[in-house]
Amino acid sequence: MRWKALTVALVAGFMTLLDVSIVNVALPSIRDQLDLSPAELQWVLSGYALTFGLLLVPAGRFGDARGRRNAFVVGLILFTLASAAAGLAQSALWLIVARLVQGAAAGIVNPQVSGLIQQMFEPKERGRPFGLLGTTIGVSTAVGPLLGGVLIAAIGPEEGWRWIFYLNVPIGIAAVWLGHRWIPAATEAKRRESLDPAGVGLLGLGVVLVLLPLVQERSWPGSGKWLLVVAGVAVLAAFWAWERHYGRTRTALVELGLFRVRSYALGSLIGLLYFAGFTTIFFIYTLYLQSGLGYSALAAGLAVTPFAVGSAVGSAVGGRFVQRFGRHMVAGGLAAVIVGLAATDLVLRAVPGSGGGWAAAFPLLVAGLGSGFVISPNQTLTLSEVPVARAGSAGAVLQTGQRIGTAMGIAAVGALFFNRLAAQQGDWGAAFRGALWLTIGFVVVALVAALADVLSGSRRERAADGGRDPVDVAGR
Repeated sequence: MRWKALTVALVAGFMTLLDVSIVNVALPSIRDQLDLSPAELQWVLSGYALTFGLLLVPAGRFGDARGRRNAFVVGLILFTLASAAAGLAQSALWLIVARLVQGAAAGIVNPQVSGLIQQMFEPKERGRPFGLLGTTIGVSTAVGPLLGGVLIAAIGPEEGWRWIFYLNVPIGIAAVWLGHRWIPAATEAKRRESLDPAGVGLLGLGVVLVLLPLVQERSWPGSGKWLLVVAGVAVLAAFWAWERHYGRTRTALVELGLFRVRSYALGSLIGLLYFAGFTTIFFIYTLYLQSGLGYSALAAGLAVTPFAVGSAVGSAVGGRFVQRFGRHMVAGGLAAVIVGLAATDLVLRAVPGSGGGWAAAFPLLVAGLGSGFVISPNQTLTLSEVPVARAGSAGAVLQTGQRIGTAMGIAAVGALFFNRLAAQQGDWGAAFRGALWLTIGFVVVALVAALADVLSGSRRERAADGGRDPVDVAGR
């Protein structure tokens, strides 16, 4: 029964994560049908990622305290209803609000998946289910553009984008029924401890204040908007202080002691930075292919497919060998992503016109393989030294960083993309190349963090070999 429960949990996770990227190829159709501005387009994407990230930690905490099955089912019901509302959208505001609710519901569902793995499997059994979860995260995001392109090609640009959202409805209904039937209920009474509402409010406010001026960069003239970033940093500092104070006597929203674990702290940073670059690839590339090179939604999805194929293969291989190679595998994967994306830029420069997207298939395959070596192995390694008692909250914080990284990346890269597009008088190629190199920059910084973990792990291993107390170096 536990494998049935895991299956329905992974299907729900796949569906909610698919909505991070499947909308990318539909953006031109949505823009034309609902007359969306560039800032509104970014909110359709980054708004989903933002509310997704904000709900992960409190929802994970709620599942721990009140039972995961009920949280899972309620989140799926909300996600299904929001998907139907998004498909029925008649205006930009309607669609953005529906996407915000969708993201919040996804944030309720996803931490229950990692929590259920902890609940249903013994520590020595968790390698395979966590590997499947990592593969689900990587492949769902990568395959989204192709699936979206197929739907738009089959149904048409006027209504096809709506079916991207309607698709979730029958899957969601089935997952609600099967989840309630297969996922085990709480087997013991849950303590009615505080869910740290002050911490939830401070974290949410701080992140919104930091991201809002990035998302609205082109819509809000003047430099005054950047004061919101300063205010956001101050609120996040207050959140950190509050969590330290609150955690002395009660269970805080975020266990700050986790960040004293080297592999966890660096792995969380790697996840945040990599997702800031990883998910923006599909945002800017599908826009460039469709609006700049005249590709159809299906052709744009097919052009991105090599990345998805590489990611699927890399995830399978990475999950198999992660314990042997540790963080070296993650560093190698990040290097492959950088090389593949840089080569994509070179190929697009060398092959102008509509042939460029097809010529870039091999570099994107290389980048996808590298991505597969990053996402699933990084998740496994980041949680490897975390005590089992903290594994649920640790997984939620890790996913929160990935979602906030997604929102930050889309906001920053999107702002640069549209600014360069305006400055270059509609030169989509120049706008794409500038944004692509910012994306690569995020991955480069993630590589620096991975190399720091590799070097630190090597020093600890040498110290252990020299007669000091042995340490767990699984995250090296």
